[in-house]
Amino acid sequence: MIKVFKTSVHHQNDAKAIVASLLTRYPGYRINFDLQDCDRILRIEGSPFAATEITVFLKCLGYLCVELH
Repeated sequence: MIKVFKTSVHHQNDAKAIVASLLTRYPGYRINFDLQDCDRILRIEGSPFAATEITVFLKCLGYLCVELH
C-alpha cells in the first residue's frame, strides 16, 4: 500500500527527524519526503496502515498533513 500526503514540512532536517520517528513506528516501510514539490509530499509505502495515524502524528508535531487521493 502506498499513501501520499501533503504537508507543511519545509526543512530537510525536520523531514529527516520525522522519517526517523515514523520508521520506529513502521519498521521496514519506505518513507520519504519530496520537499521540492509545492505540496511538500510525504510518501509512505508498506503493509496496510491507517492514514489518520500519520496525519495525527504530524499534526501533534505542529505540521499540516492531509492525505491526497
